[in-house]
Amino acid sequence: MISITPTLSIPDGEISFLTSRSSGPGGQHVNKTSSKVTLVFDVWNSASLNDYQKKMINNRLARRINSKGELQLFCEEHRSQFRNKEAVVDRFAKLLADALKPVRSRRKTKVPYSAKRKRLDNKKKRSEVKKGRSKPSY
Repeated sequence: MISITPTLSIPDGEISFLTSRSSGPGGQHVNKTSSKVTLVFDVWNSASLNDYQKKMINNRLARRINSKGELQLFCEEHRSQFRNKEAVVDRFAKLLADALKPVRSRRKTKVPYSAKRKRLDNKKKRSEVKKGRSKPSY
C-alpha cells in the first residue's frame, strides 16, 4: 500500500513497475544492470480513486497521462534499482497528493487608503513638474 493522503492509499496491485537499462555515465555497471525503474499507474481504471479524484488527477496531470489513461514516472538517478524504486514511489505519492489538493479560491483584498493617497499625491507632483516645464503665459 502506498499512502497518498491520510484518507487515500493505493494498493500495490494497481501499480506496476518496469525496469530497463539506465542511460548516462557509469561504464560497465550501467551497461549490464537494469537500474532504471518506471512506475505505471492506470488512473482511469483505478478502483481506489473515486470519479472526482480521477477527474482532478486527469486535469492537473494531463500532460503526464498517456492516451491509455496511464500515469508513467521513471527514475534513474541512483545506481541501484531498489533506491530508484523508492525514489519513484515517493515522487508518485507527492505528485498525486499535490494533484488532489483542493484549489484555494483567491480572496479579494482592498487597496489600502494610504496607498491610494500616495499614488494620487505622486500623480499631482508629476503633473506640477510637467506644468512647470511649459512656457509661462502672461
